[in-house]
Amino acid sequence: MDQFVAKIRADLKRNADDSTKKTFQRFFREEVRYHGVRTGTVNKIAKKYWKEVETLEKKEIFRLCEELYRSGYCEESFVVSNWVPQLADRFEPNDLRLFRRWIEKYIDNWAKCDGFCNHTVGSFLERYPESVQELKSWAGSENRWLKRAAAVSLIIPAKRGKFLSDIFEIADLLLLDSDDMVQKGYGWLLKEASRSHQKRVFDYVMRNKKVMPRTALRYAIELMPKELKSKAMQYQIC
Repeated sequence: MDQFVAKIRADLKRNADDSTKKTFQRFFREEVRYHGVRTGTVNKIAKKYWKEVETLEKKEIFRLCEELYRSGYCEESFVVSNWVPQLADRFEPNDLRLFRRWIEKYIDNWAKCDGFCNHTVGSFLERYPESVQELKSWAGSENRWLKRAAAVSLIIPAKRGKFLSDIFEIADLLLLDSDDMVQKGYGWLLKEASRSHQKRVFDYVMRNKKVMPRTALRYAIELMPKELKSKAMQYQIC
């Protein structure tokens, strides 16, 4: 089975380019490991090898994903983010425990977090909506990426107008968090929810604007009309 991982890594290294290597790190505050491959090229490589592995048992695909995660390279984690959502119709309730473990053990920057959570955990939650309660426990973690995951895992469902009451509960749990990665995460979630529920999200922001960090507030109102943005920003002091 490890032949697949070896071939993927060789392909990524072959497709690294100097311009991407020079600019990759600038998108992150923390030091990250990377081959230097453009995102579009990573997606093509992931698609290429998915055709070879998709007929394997789910547990074997998950084992390959974990091996890719172990390297720490961003592009290898992006392959995981590309593959796992394609297993959505094979997800089972207990898979969320594995996804949480992966986040806690292997996710160490916003790109890995968002790439995995937006589509994999988002797809899982649409299949098993009762599992949204687990996200609320993630919001209480000391792990910054698990806290961000509690919010960004609902981004795609939020765009479709789903889980609004749960979104507000998660925002409440993260409301005063001092970590800007967490603030951006739940602010982004509120922004996406505002596509279908502008008034309710605006009312939520207005109720909380005196304590909501400015970073989160700005994200939350980004899609709103100018007059609503002005009202939300007025007297916002955090």
